[in-house]
Amino acid sequence: MELLGLILAMILTGAVAGVLAGLLGVGGGIVIVPALEAALAIVGVDASVRMHIAVATSLATIIPTSISSAAAHNRKNAIDTGVVRYWSPFIFVGAVAGIVIAANVTGQVLAAVFAVVALSVAINMMRPNQGKTIWSDVPHGIAGCMIPTGIGSISTLMGIGGGSMSVPAMTLMSRPIHVAVGTSALLGLVIAVPATVGYVIAGWGNQLLPEWSLGYVSLIGFVAITPATVLFAPLGAKLAHALSHRWLSLLFGGFLFIVAIRMGIRAMA
Repeated sequence: MELLGLILAMILTGAVAGVLAGLLGVGGGIVIVPALEAALAIVGVDASVRMHIAVATSLATIIPTSISSAAAHNRKNAIDTGVVRYWSPFIFVGAVAGIVIAANVTGQVLAAVFAVVALSVAINMMRPNQGKTIWSDVPHGIAGCMIPTGIGSISTLMGIGGGSMSVPAMTLMSRPIHVAVGTSALLGLVIAVPATVGYVIAGWGNQLLPEWSLGYVSLIGFVAITPATVLFAPLGAKLAHALSHRWLSLLFGGFLFIVAIRMGIRAMA
């Protein structure tokens, strides 16, 4: 019954994550990571590997979710292919760097990174002058390299598709938020593929991992969560295009604020 309850909880988590993936372009990981970490605690998984498993499994689920969400946004012409082509190599490099860091830090460090970044983004998205821009277009040069590289590395440490950072970054670059969300959904794939492979390698042979794990990736979590995220991502995309810029920003920021508080408590445990 305990295993059944865990599976049902993961299916529900996947459904909520799928809606948020399409709605906010966040790949669903910002829901999956704290939910899966809590579920692993309930079933007695060692605290030293819980965050690594949650992050790795979240990234694995983001692969099909990003495909589903990006396809839905593409049908509405809401993906900036120029940004995707320019940012992808830097995001890939950042994801690889994130794996190297994650393999050498504790679960508390991963939780702290998650909390700090989520809180920062929440405050940014909820501020009144959200329509303000810094650049008239996507910058090149040092900023053009560092921004996507940072998104790739931090997202890999957090187990997310990068939307928590790439969406506000692109809005500051004069991209409409609906285009930013759609573009972020596709960029999540660039983060998730190398990051998932890296976590499989980093966790290989760890004796503290539960059964049915492939490195740090929980196969039970992946199988239970993935179908629901793919099924519900198009619903989130539909809702995103029905909401105004301000409501979408407030929803995004409010949700991230709640998650940041939860993960901050986890980091101090």
